[in-house]
Amino acid sequence: MKKNQLNEISNLGEFALIDRLSKNFTITDKKLVKGIGDDAAVFEASKDNCFLVATDLLVEGIHFDLIYSPLKHLGYKAVAVNLSDIYAMNAKPKYITVSIAISKKFSVQALDLLYEGINLACERFDVELIGGDTTSSLSGLFINITVIGEAKKDEIVYRSTAKKNDLICVSGDLGAAYMGLQILEREKEVFMQDPQIQPDLQGYDYIIERQLKPEPRRDIINRLKEAGIKPNSMIDISDGLSSEVLHLCKQSNLGAVIYEDKIPINQQTAQAAEMFRLLPLIPALNGGEDYELLFTVPLSEKEKIERVQDVSIIGYMHEDSNKKLLIPVNGEEIELKALGW
Repeated sequence: MKKNQLNEISNLGEFALIDRLSKNFTITDKKLVKGIGDDAAVFEASKDNCFLVATDLLVEGIHFDLIYSPLKHLGYKAVAVNLSDIYAMNAKPKYITVSIAISKKFSVQALDLLYEGINLACERFDVELIGGDTTSSLSGLFINITVIGEAKKDEIVYRSTAKKNDLICVSGDLGAAYMGLQILEREKEVFMQDPQIQPDLQGYDYIIERQLKPEPRRDIINRLKEAGIKPNSMIDISDGLSSEVLHLCKQSNLGAVIYEDKIPINQQTAQAAEMFRLLPLIPALNGGEDYELLFTVPLSEKEKIERVQDVSIIGYMHEDSNKKLLIPVNGEEIELKALGW
């Protein structure tokens, strides 16, 4: 790069940018257990208990498109994706704050719909809205939600505590949200060319709902506790399976091996992928926004975890941190790379 030439943010990428912006900040508060680098920050509330804090910003035109995103669904989703971060720490979300920036195109009735969705998510997951802020915007809608959770200190699960030979597990199925987005984008293009044509969404209800109204996996956290299983490490899948596996590897200083034929993919996802001439594995690995839980458990818990509903074992953590592999059906080894959308 030439002297005095500015480096564009896109050259860094999101995670390198976060590292750059935060590198000069030092931790001085002894009550802070975990700062930047996990799904939520953790600090002591008492000797045995901790509070957790996570925040997320949704921007119109980047994270959502109001042509096909109903405001009630959007409000629900904005809360859900934040709660997912707290569940990914094996903790319980308790409170949220909501800050929005709105342009003149939004009516009071439109905001009512947005907050109906927010309220629905709060009621469903036993969370309380305790504050926030509103301001004007010159370019659409911005939604920022901060969630506060709680947990016993010894029950919190981090990204950095995976162990060699841990089984890599995932909840639900993968790639659905991305393929739902492709269907919605296809119908948007048709609508833009001819607003009289009705959208063709038949047969894709599941994957469209996964995009517009994702569900944080509180049920999986509860099932693990009922089975007497505490994961060694955990993260939620917001950026795609491959990206999240590599996060666990980096934070835990380990490698990973995952198997193509073990990755759970819904039939609607596979059908939609084939329609768009994609291998179903591609959105499953790289699609993101599924908000499923990716976690590791000791090999000794194999029989227990196999009995937990809606959980799949997809691989294991390797002791060699340089070994990050995807094993296709034919058995050859392929380097696992993060190719998120």
